[in-house]
Amino acid sequence: MAIKKQYLKSKPVCKVTFTVPAEEAKKVAVVGDFNNWNPKGSTLKKLKNGTFKGTIELPKENVYEFRYLVDNDYVNETEADRYQWNDYAGAENAVLEV
Repeated sequence: MAIKKQYLKSKPVCKVTFTVPAEEAKKVAVVGDFNNWNPKGSTLKKLKNGTFKGTIELPKENVYEFRYLVDNDYVNETEADRYQWNDYAGAENAVLEV
């Protein structure tokens, strides 16, 4: 798994590219604070090598909790900036700082 951040000079946003190796998966989405934990519109595209990849523009100078939804199972990003306990989820969520 990987996260790549690209800060834009022209706008106060950061393009965040999420990469998830999940050859056996049918569907992978990124859900979090930035999209109200809704997988619609945040589905990653499956590449020929079995990796799922997608880019989301997020406002800079914010902190977001997120997870991947891999075939209806929640998975944390191994390269997250940090992890934070979430009482609602009853688990730790990955944290992205942009």
